[in-house]
Amino acid sequence: MRIFLLLPIFLTAFSFAAQRPNFLVILADDLTWSDLGFAGNREVKTPNLDRLRGESMWLDHMFSPASTCSPTRHSIYTGLHSIRSGAYPNHTKVYKDTNSIFTYLKNVGYRVALQNKSHVAPHASFPYEHIDGADDLTHTAKFLRREEKEPWLLVFASNDPHSPWNRGPEYNPAKITLPSYLHDNEITRQALADHYGEISKLDSQVGKLLELLEEVGQTEDTLVLFLSEQGNSLPYGGKWSLYDNGIRATALARWPGKIKPGSTSNALVQYTDIAPTFLALAGIDPKTMDTGCPDANGAKGFDGADFTEVLLGKTQNFHEFVYSQHTTVGINGFKEPYPIRAVRDARYKYIRNLTPENTYFINGIHKGEVIDSWRADAKTDAALAERIAWLSHRPEEELYDLETDPTETRNLAAEVAHAGTKVRLSNILDKWMKQQGDRGLDTELKANTRLKGKGSKKKSKASK
Repeated sequence: MRIFLLLPIFLTAFSFAAQRPNFLVILADDLTWSDLGFAGNREVKTPNLDRLRGESMWLDHMFSPASTCSPTRHSIYTGLHSIRSGAYPNHTKVYKDTNSIFTYLKNVGYRVALQNKSHVAPHASFPYEHIDGADDLTHTAKFLRREEKEPWLLVFASNDPHSPWNRGPEYNPAKITLPSYLHDNEITRQALADHYGEISKLDSQVGKLLELLEEVGQTEDTLVLFLSEQGNSLPYGGKWSLYDNGIRATALARWPGKIKPGSTSNALVQYTDIAPTFLALAGIDPKTMDTGCPDANGAKGFDGADFTEVLLGKTQNFHEFVYSQHTTVGINGFKEPYPIRAVRDARYKYIRNLTPENTYFINGIHKGEVIDSWRADAKTDAALAERIAWLSHRPEEELYDLETDPTETRNLAAEVAHAGTKVRLSNILDKWMKQQGDRGLDTELKANTRLKGKGSKKKSKASK
């Protein structure tokens, strides 16, 4: 691990020691941003998250820089986009010497731990204490109570509501309302009902964690950050895509006495901003940090930035653009490379499919009971057949006006009236890819060198 100078960090941290917060990050697994009660889905029962929303700031324009679990989590912890860090396919790892939020906070006196799903590597870059127990918080309580004078960071990375959907209360599939982006049949309804059950199971975990925080008397001293991760794995533009249902996240931040309860921020923020913000709140200047992983220009700082002023309600402006990427190489069922890159501002989204001539196929989207039922129905439904074809073939460029078309159904890329917007965002995307060292298809074809190997964490019923 690269050694970085700690003296100025310790001096700064020491001056803030009396007010350094604890950090509790609660991370869901494959949860579409809008599938929570307070976010508009009144059919899903999430009383604990609804209550947390009333006590928090809702960062309703938080975005993930990727749409699969492992790249997403690496970005949260490192403050770097995934191609720069090397963690861009799924089941991946960062480059040697890359540092993380666990590294930085541990070096200034924080105890650091992660409970449940890790999905990051190598351990040298993520030196956390691992806590077992998806629902049992016995060891969690011991961690929180240990060395009471030391601040701590705990990431509670739930396995819910990732498939297989076999936990939580039962929902009646006949009584739920399907969103417009899902084909309505009995099999889809049952799958969504089962998924909703796991969202409610996640909600119960959130409730128990917040109760534990109260029991140990640390509610007032702890910044709680809830993140929904990427969208669910039903066959639509969610997980494994760069549409908003894939990369937009529900984010709630609670810090009693500092963050205004019930407030909302529309500022564009991204997962890469979390690490530098936590460091700033711990009394460390994030601009002085060496991430151990320089970008293509040789800069060693974070890709993200400190959004403390957003949390404190001092500004609604932050990033002008947020970025994301998706790599298919290495995903179960992968057949042909289908790299996707995107940039989004407050209104428009530009997506570039780097190999539109290829067929996009992975098991998660194109194989299974739900998509098979759609194919059967599509034999007598031309519109559904067209939707299924779209799941495997996209145009080279896509442009969406998210103000008038929030579900991204009307591609404006070929419309003359929007040519200027497309060129502007295309150039911004090029600049970002260059800074990241992203060579497009060449980078995609090297994704196998970034995989953890046969030890990758793969979900199974037994693991849940």
